[in-house]
Amino acid sequence: MRQHQQTLTIETQGQGLSEFTLDVVEIVGDSGIEIGLAHIFCRHTSASLLIQENADADVQRDLLAFFKRLVPDGDPLFIHRAEGPDDMPAHVKTALTQTTLTIPIANGRLMLGTWQGIYLFEHRARPHSRQVVVHVVGD
Repeated sequence: MRQHQQTLTIETQGQGLSEFTLDVVEIVGDSGIEIGLAHIFCRHTSASLLIQENADADVQRDLLAFFKRLVPDGDPLFIHRAEGPDDMPAHVKTALTQTTLTIPIANGRLMLGTWQGIYLFEHRARPHSRQVVVHVVGD
């Protein structure tokens, strides 16, 4: 069994989804692993990871609108506001989504569906530099 690991830095533009599928495809290719798993980990508590449709940008817009309605910035329910009115809502959105993804690899390729893409979901209002670790394991 072999392993390969690389950390990506993703620059966000504030709240929204940033696709980085091609970066993971490249890392898997560089690993030389033909069959195994790609494990992806977001190193933050106010951003998360999603596998989502990448064919129609309306999907990302609608997801962002839904989460803004579900957990609005500045909600008076929250006490934690150390970094502003979007701070605690960002943590809740991360708790409702995920910070890790695991994707099977076969024939040296990610086994994503036709319209699936890998996204970093930024929950903070201002731009951030986010780190995502991609760990590939297999033969």
